[in-house]
Amino acid sequence: MTSAQFGDRNVSRETLDRLEIYAALLEKWNKSINLVAPSTIPHLWSRHFVDSAQVFDLAPASGRWIDLGTGGGFPGLICAILAAEHAPDLSFAFVESDRRKCEFLRTVIREIGVQADVSATRIEQAKIEPGDIISARALASLDKLLSLSLPLMKANAVCLFPKGANYQGEVDAALESWSFSLQETPSITDPNAVILSLGDIARA
Repeated sequence: MTSAQFGDRNVSRETLDRLEIYAALLEKWNKSINLVAPSTIPHLWSRHFVDSAQVFDLAPASGRWIDLGTGGGFPGLICAILAAEHAPDLSFAFVESDRRKCEFLRTVIREIGVQADVSATRIEQAKIEPGDIISARALASLDKLLSLSLPLMKANAVCLFPKGANYQGEVDAALESWSFSLQETPSITDPNAVILSLGDIARA
């Protein structure tokens, strides 16, 4: 899939240019840093870009967005690119413990001209301003994600977590220790996957 096939999304030429620069840098850096599985590079747009963009669609249009374990930039950097055009009142912070991946993220941010802070630290040790939106993709179980997110959440924050086919088991396990409101949105890239939107999060 190429940029011309970026779903049915209505984006400007400037946004597509940013996405194409990001894709080129990711392919280049992936040869020396494991940003994404090499087998997924031919499907970069459908497997990673469109998959991340659907998280943006579920988020509020303003506030502070913290992406945990950002890695190669999913979903956080894709959401920041879309926000530059569609939600300029969103600000972004990425937390990533791998310093090489942080260097990659800062390089992309500089090259494409979007605003985002990158913290090179473990999530548990992050000393950053809390957020209104917390996201993470392919990072940990839901129970663990909530434990990591809670110290970084403002009151009434929303958590957006893409999850695979076994998501119901993760939800059931998390409800043993947590209470939360939950919305499940089917993924447009995987019929067995969902994006979980959680609010009113508290320890049970």
